[in-house]
Amino acid sequence: MEIIDSHTHVYPDKIAEKAKEHLQKAFSREMVDLPVVSNLFKHMDEAGISKSVVASVASRPEQVVPINNWLFSLKDERIIPFASMHPYFGGYKEELKRIKDNASGVKIQSEFQMFFIDDEKAFPMYEELEKFQIPVLFHCGIELSSPGEVRSSPARMQKVMEKFPGLKIIGAHMGGFLMWEESLEKLAGKNIYFDTSDSMEEMKKETRARFFEKHGFDKIFYASDFPLKYPSKEAGIIKSLDISEENRQKILSLNVKKFLQIV
Repeated sequence: MEIIDSHTHVYPDKIAEKAKEHLQKAFSREMVDLPVVSNLFKHMDEAGISKSVVASVASRPEQVVPINNWLFSLKDERIIPFASMHPYFGGYKEELKRIKDNASGVKIQSEFQMFFIDDEKAFPMYEELEKFQIPVLFHCGIELSSPGEVRSSPARMQKVMEKFPGLKIIGAHMGGFLMWEESLEKLAGKNIYFDTSDSMEEMKKETRARFFEKHGFDKIFYASDFPLKYPSKEAGIIKSLDISEENRQKILSLNVKKFLQIV
């Protein structure tokens, strides 16, 4: 049974300790391990994971290029790079050309990047992403590190989808962490892919069943959100779901392989 993790985070070795401390303080929870590539591979081996999406986030515009330089330098067949991008980065057009050649998608985390995903200031970036057909992994829903008005709510995501119907969107956390009722109402059954990070264990069994009934099984990707969660535990939850073996394999790897055209 092949497994592909569609949502992880790692950092350069020299800043990993600081990154871990920052994440633990921001989320008020212990990370499962130091977020470096070698530890990611260790957890992948324990879980039987063949490939992982490594998603990079630029909190500030000036971080975009250096973060991407590091990510592009990894060049390992087990890593699927999702580059950083920021709506206020002036060189986004040229950088997206570079991303198209060196990565499989981009990660947007508006709670860290301090913008609302349906803000018109982000529209030029979305237009280019849509034109290049670069997949976008959005953090969706409440962000524990950023209390207050939700910048990436399902309702805001719905507006982005309506404005940019050709944008290839992955809504992390089943479209809205801790906002699953709104995600079911606004997003489920539409042209959006969900990842399971921080969701399958947290949501009620009945809520999971409603997602599967309304959204189906073809647009859901397994994801751990390492280093926040153990990849093996999150994969185990998918393996234990009361669904057909065909649908289980779709979630664990087949859907994301088709979406990202992984051979």
